[in-house]
Amino acid sequence: MAKINFGGTLEEVVTREEFPMEKALDVLRNETIAIIGYGVQGPAQSLNLRDNGFHVIVGQREGGASWAKAIQHGWIPGETLFPIEEACRRATIIQLLLSDAGQISAWPEVKPHLTKGKALYFSHGFGITFSDQTGIIPPKDIDVILAAPKGSGTSVRRLFLQGKGINSSYAIYQDATGRARNRVIALGIGVGSGYLFETDFRKEVYSDLTGERGTLMGAIAGIFEAQYEVLRSKGHSPSEAFNETVEELTQSLMPLVAENGMDWMYANCSTTAQRGALDWKKRFKEATLPVFNELYESVRSGAEAKRTIESCSQPNYREKLAEELKELRESELWQAGQAVRSLRPEKNAVEASMIDA
Repeated sequence: MAKINFGGTLEEVVTREEFPMEKALDVLRNETIAIIGYGVQGPAQSLNLRDNGFHVIVGQREGGASWAKAIQHGWIPGETLFPIEEACRRATIIQLLLSDAGQISAWPEVKPHLTKGKALYFSHGFGITFSDQTGIIPPKDIDVILAAPKGSGTSVRRLFLQGKGINSSYAIYQDATGRARNRVIALGIGVGSGYLFETDFRKEVYSDLTGERGTLMGAIAGIFEAQYEVLRSKGHSPSEAFNETVEELTQSLMPLVAENGMDWMYANCSTTAQRGALDWKKRFKEATLPVFNELYESVRSGAEAKRTIESCSQPNYREKLAEELKELRESELWQAGQAVRSLRPEKNAVEASMIDA
C-alpha cells in the first residue's frame, strides 16, 4: 500500500498503480457478482463492473420501474437479470446495494443463500453497525466486506465514463476465507475507485451519516436558505440573491477548492473577499461546532438509525418524500435556481443522462 501524508498524518491507501485492473480481474476471475438493488448505487457499480470485464448479474424485484431500468441498461432477464433470490443463489459475491430500509426487507430472501465461502458486500455500514435494529447478522463462514464510493451513484458512473475515479473507503468485518482483503480491493477498483482508504463498518456509517446531514447536504441546504432569505428580506432580487448564495459557490469557487484547496481559492479571490472570509470563518465555526457535536452523538447513539428505519419503512414514505421535494423544488430559492441554470451559456445535459449511458 502507498503511504500518503494527509495533513501531517501518514495513511496507507490502495491505488490503481499497485492494484491495477488486471490484478482485480484475476482475483475475481472465478467469481459471479450479484448486484442486489437497482436504485442509487446499483446501476453505477454494476455497469462499471460490467464495462471493466467482470462477471456481473443483477437481482431485482420483477415488474417494477427498477427492473425496467435494468433492461434498458442492457441486462437480460434469465441471463444477467434475475429475481433477488435467484441472483443470490447464483452468486459467489452478493453486493447488497438496496436502501437501508430495503436491505432490512430483503434480508430474509438474501440470508439463506449466504453459504460457506461466499462474500457479502456493502457500500454502507448501516445494516451491520445497527444490527440490533436491522436484524442483519451474517453467517460466520462468509466474508463480509465494504467498499463505499464517496459520492452518489450518478457521480460514480459519470467519473468512470470520463476516465476518472471516485475515492472510496473499504472495510473488512469478517474474513472467513482469507481472501476478504483481495476481494474487497478488487471490487473497489472494479467499481471505479481512484484510490481506497481503510476504515471499519462503524466508522464508515458514523462519518457518512454525519456528512450527509452536515456539510454534504443538510447543513449546506440550510445555509443556502438562511443567506437567501436574508438577502431577499433586505430588498435584493431573486437573481442576485441566488447568484450570490449558490451559483457563484457551485460554478466558480468550489471548483477552485477542488483543484488546489481552500487557501488557493482564497488567494485567487479579491482582497476584500479574502479578509471577510477569514474573519467570519471563525464565527461560523463557533456557531456550528456544537451542532455538529450534537449531530455526531445522535448518529453514534443509534437515534438517527432509528429515525431512518421508522420513516423509510412506512408504506407511504415515497409519497411523503415527493411532497417534501416538491416543496423544496417550488420554493423561490430553487425556482430562481432553475431560471439561472436555464440562462447558462452552455447547458450541460451530460450528467443528467450519464447513468443511462
